[in-house]
Amino acid sequence: FYCPSDQSIYIDPIFFNELKNRFGAPGDFAQAYVIAHEVGHHIQNLQGTLDKASSAQASSSEAQGNAIQVGVELQADCYAGVWAANAKAPDGSRALDPGDIEEGMKAAEAIGDDTLQRQAQGRVVPESFTHGSSAQRMEALRRGLTTGNPEACNYAKA
Repeated sequence: FYCPSDQSIYIDPIFFNELKNRFGAPGDFAQAYVIAHEVGHHIQNLQGTLDKASSAQASSSEAQGNAIQVGVELQADCYAGVWAANAKAPDGSRALDPGDIEEGMKAAEAIGDDTLQRQAQGRVVPESFTHGSSAQRMEALRRGLTTGNPEACNYAKA
């Protein structure tokens, strides 16, 4: 997770095991996507997006606040895709390996709020989403990957 107070990303390696074994999303790019998503939150912090979202959430209902948070999370997913689209190997070639995009999409699908809620409670409650549905997360990652442009990541409306 990203902590805006100390501008640090905290990584629990156990989550990567869960991503692989529990959620069925193995691969180095699945892990890179998760880390790049958290770096996306750092970018949002530097841009003031997190503060704006927090202020908007403070004067919103719970459902509205959750919707604001979903926008923040989808923007971070899109930023992860932008990073991947622009990542270069040391020789200057594209850093993505065959299958990487599929790994990222599988991870985005596996950690969508609808998928997690269905697994945990057997039902989906969209107004309680805080990260977006599987389809939304996959679309945001795909948008970043296909455009390579952070300006295309206009999800956070706070």
